[in-house]
Amino acid sequence: MGEKKKKIIKTIKIDVDKCNGCRACEMICSAFHAAPRYSSNNPERSRIRVIHDPLRDIYFPVYAGEYTAAECMGRDRYVINGKEYDECALCRAACPSRGLFKEPDSGLPLKCDMCEDDPPQEEPLCVKWCLNDALIYEEREEEVEEEEVKLDEMEIGLEELANKYGLQKVTEAISRMSKKGEV
Repeated sequence: MGEKKKKIIKTIKIDVDKCNGCRACEMICSAFHAAPRYSSNNPERSRIRVIHDPLRDIYFPVYAGEYTAAECMGRDRYVINGKEYDECALCRAACPSRGLFKEPDSGLPLKCDMCEDDPPQEEPLCVKWCLNDALIYEEREEEVEEEEVKLDEMEIGLEELANKYGLQKVTEAISRMSKKGEV
């Protein structure tokens, strides 16, 4: 059993009743994560998406969570204010069964990084730009067991590229890039 340590857990609480679907959160997230920063705006690169259900007249912001290599078996339905929703629509994971939270050019999974930067942001930009206060940033401290070493984002991305194009092609591309001085 691992040793206990304190960890700051950062979350964005969502008040669905306040969201009007303006998508300001998607726009600022997309611009913040553009390369170079703020140079373009492509909502497909946003780590937060506003799900809209026109028949039920609801907007539901969902921010990207962990990558999962397999699609889930759960297809539960939830009732919110008398309206029924599919579990998949509310899911934060990037998975093989849908294109949500995947980088449009490479197909690599996207994950919300809470706009952590140097210097650090006071709160994620989607929260700052939310005009209706539908997004609320929260931090809490929890005691957690020491985690086993997890694959970091780069390793997950390389693994996905290797699965898609083959390890040999990924290795060759990295070799070419390093010769050009791009890496």
